Amino acid sequence: MSETSGEDRDLPEALGAVARAGFDYDDGRGIDFEPYDAFESAEETTDWIRSWTGNEELDGDAFRVFGQDGSGGLAALWCVREGRPLDAQPVVFLGSEGERGVIAGSLSDFLWVLADGVGPMEVVLFGALEGEGRANAGLTALAERYATTPRRPAREIVAEAATEFPDFSDAVDALCR
Repeated sequence: MSETSGEDRDLPEALGAVARAGFDYDDGRGIDFEPYDAFESAEETTDWIRSWTGNEELDGDAFRVFGQDGSGGLAALWCVREGRPLDAQPVVFLGSEGERGVIAGSLSDFLWVLADGVGPMEVVLFGALEGEGRANAGLTALAERYATTPRRPAREIVAEAATEFPDFSDAVDALCR
C-alpha cells in the first residue's frame, strides 16, 4: 500500500474490479452508478471542484473521483486521512444539485455497501435503510474477494461513516464561496 499524495492517481485494484462489474439501474430499482476504469485526472478534478464550489482557488487534491450517477453526481475518495493509502480513505458523494454525504469510511466498507445493492447517490438521497437495496450476488462476490473489513449491513456502514466524519458537509460548505 502506498501513502496518499496529491500525485497518487493509481486506481486501487478493487475499484478496477468495481468498474468491470457493471451496474443495472433497472428502471430505478437498481443502482444508479457508472464507475470509471481510472480516476479523473487532477485537471478534471480541479475544474469540477472549482465549478461545483464556485471557488477558483481550489485544486481538487482532496478528491479522487472514480464514478458518477446518471445526473452527473460524483463518487470520490476523500483524501482526509493524511499519510494513509487510498483504500483507507472515506468514500463520499457530491451530487449535481449540491447533495453530499459520506458513504463509507473506507473502500472496503464501500464494497459491502454496493453488495447490499445500494449506490453512492442512493445513500445520500434515500439513506441505506434495511430492505432498501437488493443484494447483488456479483458485487457480493467482489466484496468477498477484495474487502478487508467484515461484512455489515449498508445502513451500519453508512451510520459509522457519518459518525466518524460528522463535519463532511461543513467542510464542503467551507470550500464554497
